Amino acid sequence: MQDNGALSAEEINRYSRHLTLPEVGMDGQLKLKNASVLLIGSGGLGSPLGMYLAAAGVGRLGVVDFDVVDASNLQRQVAHSTADVGRPKVQSIRDTMVGINPHVTVDVHDTQLTRDNAQEMFNQYDVIVDGSDNFATRYLVNDAAFFAGKPLVYGSIFRFEGQMSVFHPAAGGPCYRCLYASPPPAALVPS
Repeated sequence: MQDNGALSAEEINRYSRHLTLPEVGMDGQLKLKNASVLLIGSGGLGSPLGMYLAAAGVGRLGVVDFDVVDASNLQRQVAHSTADVGRPKVQSIRDTMVGINPHVTVDVHDTQLTRDNAQEMFNQYDVIVDGSDNFATRYLVNDAAFFAGKPLVYGSIFRFEGQMSVFHPAAGGPCYRCLYASPPPAALVPS
């Protein structure tokens, strides 16, 4: 799987389009290969994110999710297929990501993210990507990324609207909680 050294001949062929871009080139592709990203959630946002990060050649990817694939997920959670119904989402997305790119390592965390495990998980990765679908997790992710000093890529969707941002207080920027100090009352938040 992941080898932090030079690109193999197979990887050079796989990433040839990246390598010809002056903004990426060999140095950029090696940075991707040596990078690690932790995805929170493997649903509507996490599925395409995981697939694209694997395709791009991010060397080590972690996925945190404790849910199983349901038939109602399949029209929007593109990493999962009909054959995956009933399987843990982290197993399904791992198979999809490694199927897209066998040169990446995928760590599965088949557990709910909690105050007790977040910091330990976050400390193992360079970047945290939040694809969660609830405010409690969103605020937990923000706080754990803040205290770990990790950049947080945040995304959120509701029906046909979406938001995304990158938060990195350690580099002098704000955090999610800086914009939204506390979660909205549960009674006001649609499912």
